[in-house]
Amino acid sequence: MDKEISLVTGANGHLGNNLLRLLLSKGITAKASVRDIENKEPFKGLDCELVKADLLDKQLLIEVLTGVTHLYAVGAAFKMWAKNPKEEIYHNNVIGTQNLFEAAHIAGVKNIVYVSSVAALDFTKLPAREDNGYNSDRRNWYYNSKNDSDELALELGEKYGIRTVLILPSAMIGSMAHKLSYSNRLVWQILKGEIPVDTNITLNWIDVKDVAIGAFNAMQKGRNGERYILANKQHLSIQDSVKIAAELYPELKLKIPRKIPKSLLYLIAILMEISSKITGKEPLLQRHYLDMFYGLKQDYDISKSKAELDFNPKPSKQALEEALAYLKKDWKSY
Repeated sequence: MDKEISLVTGANGHLGNNLLRLLLSKGITAKASVRDIENKEPFKGLDCELVKADLLDKQLLIEVLTGVTHLYAVGAAFKMWAKNPKEEIYHNNVIGTQNLFEAAHIAGVKNIVYVSSVAALDFTKLPAREDNGYNSDRRNWYYNSKNDSDELALELGEKYGIRTVLILPSAMIGSMAHKLSYSNRLVWQILKGEIPVDTNITLNWIDVKDVAIGAFNAMQKGRNGERYILANKQHLSIQDSVKIAAELYPELKLKIPRKIPKSLLYLIAILMEISSKITGKEPLLQRHYLDMFYGLKQDYDISKSKAELDFNPKPSKQALEEALAYLKKDWKSY
């Protein structure tokens, strides 16, 4: 039997770096692929090979995947807004998936755990399940990219005869982080008192280390062609999340965000979208995001992941408390 050699794409990211550390702790020979090979800070003290790769450079992917037996496809564009979202988000994620599977096929990779997202689930039936189908709402380029790349990964895995298992995480938070992910940034904003109003958009917090374990277990025993939700069963509201922080750290004097009418939120979103066109910065609130998620309870049926992957995550409240503690104590704003 060939020696197991794993490669993690996006290994400098929040999930990628935690997953890499987990693999190394289990004595697995692992490679870490990144676009910027000069940034070695996330890999200090780690016994792994650091390689340069770009999802949009198929030839380079073939080179770094040659000899790899187990591929953890973590790297992707994880952002809800961009100046050119079709190019920067959708193209990167969908074309990147195509390139990755074609390169893996040429390089002879036999096993892929592909990191999708709960964004690729149908939220019209709750709690959301893997077999409900895909999200039919096409108003957000990130959600479009996760829906289409999720489906594409399954198609290409079958086409090339590569065992392909998909995992679908929710809002990953916690340690250890070398830059603020989209979800960890929300926790940071809670700590900084930067949540002025409750947008009535819920969050399903999940500890990133639980997702890393889920990814590893998916590689070990996940079924070919199957999707597994890695989330908590129940959501937390914005108000609840801020209340938890306020109770933990009364010295911060955090104000509990108040609920305001959707019509007023819409007006605020319009003004923020106009401002973003001038500043080139992401608006904190967008109309289509309100349309998609206002009042939606982000609850999930994780029975399949529990039964087949031994997935047993810490509750959302505990995950949030630990993420708040980590960011308050150890995170430095750059």
